Amino acid sequence: MPRDTALTALVAGPTGAVGQALLAQLLASPRYARVKALSRRPLGIQHPKLEELRFDGESLAGLDGALAADEVYCCLGTTQKQAGSKAAFERVDYHLVLAVARAAKAQGAQKFLVVSAVGASLRSPSFYSRVKARTEQALREVGFETLYILRPSLLIAQRDDLRPAEWLAMQVAPLLNPLLTGPRERYRAVTVEAVAAAMIAL
Repeated sequence: MPRDTALTALVAGPTGAVGQALLAQLLASPRYARVKALSRRPLGIQHPKLEELRFDGESLAGLDGALAADEVYCCLGTTQKQAGSKAAFERVDYHLVLAVARAAKAQGAQKFLVVSAVGASLRSPSFYSRVKARTEQALREVGFETLYILRPSLLIAQRDDLRPAEWLAMQVAPLLNPLLTGPRERYRAVTVEAVAAAMIAL
């Protein structure tokens, strides 16, 4: 792709499992001339195409034009246990995701891709799944020309903070995946690298 047609990508949440995989693939792709990474923490990497955008995790005030991009990839997300409460979880997975979407849209972005979760539903008994569904619904109302919502199941990744149950699930998943066919195929475990590649392909 000629240099003058290369794109600018914005990645929100580049320090999470999917975000890290996505950032690496975007930086390696000749399709992108510039990759902006919106993060609370330093990334600890350097690359000629990389521009780090730091914020406090709550407000995007002052960033404005820095959020301008052709494509926005949102990998923001936490768990209720990590966040500490339902309200704290909702601040990240609903309010912060929407804040990024609206701010990027205000700067001209027309394509938005977000990592949600399998089973997201407003009628789900799970608070987590209901919040994910509310976020999806609200994103549809932002007005992007193109919106892609990815709903992966169990994510397979190398993590420093893996709990025993997660570690066990990752060991068993490759054995169970072939048994999940038809409507159940969506519950197959998937690597974070595969999710990132799918986002870029879209």
